[in-house]
Amino acid sequence: QVQLAESGGGLVQTGGSLRLSCAASGRAFHLEVMGWFRQAPGKEREFVAEINRSGGHIRYGDPMKGRFTVSRDNAKDMLYLQMNSLKPEDTAVYVCATGPAFGRYDHWGRGTQVTVSS
Repeated sequence: QVQLAESGGGLVQTGGSLRLSCAASGRAFHLEVMGWFRQAPGKEREFVAEINRSGGHIRYGDPMKGRFTVSRDNAKDMLYLQMNSLKPEDTAVYVCATGPAFGRYDHWGRGTQVTVSS
């Protein structure tokens, strides 16, 4: 089993920045792909970003391009999300996930709340 624990969320003003972290523990091979998703109240879960183990493949959701940066530290089993130029519509619970391949996320964290005030 893999356990994922997010941190770094909080309240920030429009235009501000936050850096989210996700600590993974457990079976390392499940960490081949790691990603971030978010869910706002009353909305479906939305893809944010993903990265493979080598970092050679990175993809972002369209609303995040140019503002968010995903990275990982394999030695520490950590996933990060640097969020800049935050907007009120970025307000959501941000959840990290991992799995053996893109589109096959099978372990999820509980999430961290990000609130952007206008």
